[in-house]
Amino acid sequence: MYNGFAALIFDMDGTLVNSGQLHEMAWIETLNHYSIPIDRALMRSLAGVPTLGTVEILLDKFQVRTTTPAAEIHQFKERLVRDNVASLVKPTALLDIVQRYHGEKPMAVGTGAQTAEALHILELCGLDKYLTTVVGADQVANPKPAPDTFLRCAELLGVPAAHCVVFEDAKLGLEAATRAGMTVVDVQAELQIHNDYFL
Repeated sequence: MYNGFAALIFDMDGTLVNSGQLHEMAWIETLNHYSIPIDRALMRSLAGVPTLGTVEILLDKFQVRTTTPAAEIHQFKERLVRDNVASLVKPTALLDIVQRYHGEKPMAVGTGAQTAEALHILELCGLDKYLTTVVGADQVANPKPAPDTFLRCAELLGVPAAHCVVFEDAKLGLEAATRAGMTVVDVQAELQIHNDYFL
C-alpha cells in the first residue's frame, strides 16, 4: 500500500521498536534518583523529545533546585538505557513493512535518540541490515517537532520530501513530518501499534 512513495522513513522508539518499558523504567529510576517529580501524562506528552531536552523541561517545570547539571542527569538516564536495552527492546509489527520494501525502496530512521544509541538498538533488534540511513537528534540543529530530522533523512536518501512517507507514533513526530511536507502515517491510529510508555 506504500508503493506510491519513493522512500520510507521511520521513527524508532514506539514506532519501529517497542521500547516504551525500557525508557519508562530508565526515566522513573532517574527521576527518583534526582528527586524530580514524576508526572506520567507530562512524560507521555514529551515522547520524542531528546533526553537532554526532557530533563531541561522537567527541571524548569517543577523548579527543581539541584547542583547536578542537566547533562549529567541525561547521562545517568542514558546509562540505564544502555545497561537494559538488550532485554527490553524488540521490533514492532512494522518489521513486516521494512522487510517487504527492503531492496526496493530506500528507508531511513529519524529519531529523537542519539545516533549511536539508535544504531545500537537497531542492531540488537536485527533491523540494522535493512536501514542504511539513521538520523539522530545529534545530527540536527532543531529536533522534533521541527522538520529537520525528517528533512535530513530525505536529503541523505536523495529523495524529495514530498515523495517520502513517515511512520510515527508521537504527537511531536507527527507534527515534524507534516511540517517537512511528507505524508505521515500515525501508527497508533492506522496500524494499531501502541507505545507502552507512561500510560
